[in-house]
This record gives sequence, C-alpha cells and structure tokens, in this order.
Amino acid sequence: MRKKVLSFVLAAAMVSSVLAGCGGKDAATSGKQAAEGKVLNVWSWNDEFQSRFNAYFSEVDHASDDKSVTYLKDGTEVHWIINPNQNGVYQQKLDEALMANGANQEKAAADDKIDIFLAETDYLIKYIDKNTNAAMPLKDLGIDPATELADQYQYTKDAASDADGVQRATTWQACPGLFVYRRSIAKDVFGTDDPDKVQEQVADWTKFEGAAKALKDKGYFMLSSICADTYRVFGNNVATPWVTKDAPDTVQVDENIINWIKQSRTFYDNDYTHKTSGQWVDDWNKDMAADSKVFGWFFPAWGVNFTIKPNTGDAGAGDWAVCNGPQAYNWGGSFIIGATGTDNPALVKKVMLELTATKDTLLKITADTLDYTNTISGMKDIAADDSKGGSDFLGGENPYKYFAPQAETIKMDKITPYDQGCCECLQNAMNDYFNGNTTFEQAKEAFATAIKERYPELTKVNWPASADDLK
Repeated sequence: MRKKVLSFVLAAAMVSSVLAGCGGKDAATSGKQAAEGKVLNVWSWNDEFQSRFNAYFSEVDHASDDKSVTYLKDGTEVHWIINPNQNGVYQQKLDEALMANGANQEKAAADDKIDIFLAETDYLIKYIDKNTNAAMPLKDLGIDPATELADQYQYTKDAASDADGVQRATTWQACPGLFVYRRSIAKDVFGTDDPDKVQEQVADWTKFEGAAKALKDKGYFMLSSICADTYRVFGNNVATPWVTKDAPDTVQVDENIINWIKQSRTFYDNDYTHKTSGQWVDDWNKDMAADSKVFGWFFPAWGVNFTIKPNTGDAGAGDWAVCNGPQAYNWGGSFIIGATGTDNPALVKKVMLELTATKDTLLKITADTLDYTNTISGMKDIAADDSKGGSDFLGGENPYKYFAPQAETIKMDKITPYDQGCCECLQNAMNDYFNGNTTFEQAKEAFATAIKERYPELTKVNWPASADDLK
C-alpha cells in the first residue's frame, strides 16, 4: 500500500516544492564533516517527547524554569517549539517553518534550522516521502536500521520507511491498544473484575453491545463520548485506505466506518454512552474521575499513563484493569525525524539511538511511565515477569501480557497522508447526526465540505452501498 499511496502524496504536502533543494545525502554528509551547531531546534505538538528527552537523554544538564530550553552538558541549547495538533495547526506551522519564510533549510541560518521534528502515524507518510525531502534517511545519519534497530517492532520501521523501503524516522513507542475498564463497576455488573472474565463480556462487537445494555440497566455507561471512543478500533481495521492511487482525488469511506457509524448511533439512542462531545474535552476528562459512572475506554499504554491516571487521581488508583476488547488495534506513535539540512546530524543520531534503540533506556521509560516501548525482547521479558510488569495503578495486573501479543499483530499498510484530517472531519460531521440534529445525508454533505476545505485536491467522497441503510 505504501508504494501506491506515495505516488500522490505530494499533492497533500505543502513542503514538497520548497524542500527539493535541501541537499539530501550530500547535505547530510557535509553536515557530518562540519562542526555541530550549538542550537538544536525540536518541533512537536506536545511535551511528551520533551519529557522523555529531559529525563532519559544522557547529555542533558538541566532545563530552563519554563521548560522551553534544555541545556546539554557541552553547552548546546535545545529549543522546544510546540504547537497543538488539533485541526492541522501543528502541520501548518511546521510546513511554514520548513519553508523558512521563503527559503529552504539549506539557506536558513544555522541556529534557525529545524533539526528534529516529531510526526504522528496519521501524517508521518507525508514527511518521509523521499520527494518531499524533509526527512533524512537514517543511514545518512550513520544509523543502520537492520542492525542497530533490529529489536524494534517491524511495523514501526515499516511505517517510518519511504516507498523504496528507506527508513527516515524512528520511535521509542509501540502503541497496541486494549480496552481499559473499572474494576469496581465490573464487579457490580458482571460479578468479577478478572480481565479474562471481563474479556468474555466484550470479546466482539455484539457482546460489547450486550455488555453496554447490562451496564445501562445498573445505572452505568459503557463509554463517554458520542462517538469518538470506539473510532480508532474500527478505523484501524479498515480494508481500504482513505485515498488510493487509482482514485487520488477521491475519499473512500470503508465498510468498517459504516459499522462504526451504525454502532455509534445505536449507543447514542440507547443511552449506552454518556454523550460527551468528543475526546480531550473537559467533560470527557472528568468521566475518568474516580466517582464516574463510565465503565471503559479504548487506549494504548500511553492513554493509561497520560490520560486516565491524571484524570482519575489517587482516589481511582487500583480500580482499573485492561483486557483485549472486541478487536486488536493501534493508536498513535510519535516518530522522531532528523530534518534535512540540520547542522547537528551527529547529535540527532545520538538522540535517536539512545531514546529509541537502547534497551536499558527503553525499559527504564516503561518502568517509570507504563509506556509500551519499542523493544521486542524487552516487552516480552516484562510480559513474562509480573514482578517487572505488575502495575499498582491497574490493581496489580501486568498489562504487558495483553499488550505484547497485540503488538505482534499490528500492520501499517493502510495509512495515508490524509488520515488525521479524514478522522477529524468525519467525527465532527457525524456528531450532529448521532445526536439527531441532522440527517445522515446532511452529515455526509458536511463531511464532504470539510474535506474539500482541508484538502482541495480531494473533490469526491465515495460511500459504500451499506450507507444507504442510514437515514
């Protein structure tokens, strides 16, 4: 799928025309021979990588009080430029910065060059396209993926490789997803909080809906949001990508997206969901509080640590557990990219190898944060040893027993540069349909309009025949 999609990626990539002269391998080679710069500019959409860097990169000396600058032991300043991911803001500002106010990276002043930038799986493909020339091949940085990244999950390496199989990014994360639930509610409704027994209640979507009814009958909600909480599971199991080589101007709505729409409307109509407006909003966060009536959430490991844990607080610690849920899925992944034209290639290499390919460092990240890190052997070791993987927050459960097998099944052959925009536009358009404020036809029109505004090159939306059943 990768080769099919990349042939038209440049239509979506604002940076392509202005980065063509950024030097590629020659620039990287000359960068290695020259003295390293004293400013490392790192772009991201949140402080996740920043926190990993500050805590685990061996060259860190200290950070400024406002965390905007990290000082390394040799005096190098790491400047953090962070913009929000929602509505494409991060990508827009990143594209503008890569253009460097009309000049490319090669012409930018050394201290102004982007050295490292982060990309999520949803739009990674846009930046690692070889013709966009925004991301340096790892081999040009002096990294051999076949040997130095041999312990990483293959899907993370596939996702970070261009159409020719050249790897241009790397990540410290793998993001297999599970169903995270409250033990106290499980005991009240199902008579047990044992993960294997709860799994029997939610083993497929039919059973999941039956469990939702049982929860409602006792005054609980299966989910929080109107529709967003299950989207990643359905969306990660599509048979067709959003846009294909054969129809580069057309958004293809997969059959499994229709299944998601039908289920979401059913859950809304039957009060199986608490009906918060979406993810990351205040009411949705509050639904993770210790006294909430919402039973479960679909999350990878980072969702437990970065989202549920701070929202539930100490009062909710120990009341959570994980099981597989109806389907395997992947959600997220933050990839580190060395920007073409960086004047710090040796430092970029060191950052990548220490934070994504050093097993001891990755295991420490896992031990400290519950993050599922990108070391196959390390995650297998933890999954097999409850003394290493057991989590007090999860009531003593070892979640890696469930995460590790899921990670082995992940495929990344349906991703396109349009995934983030299509996901956001679809959920926004369908919210009013789910709550009865519009018809399905009006929601379809809203989706088509939003897509055309965000991606003018996408002029058509193709819905499967099963969509005709929706009113």
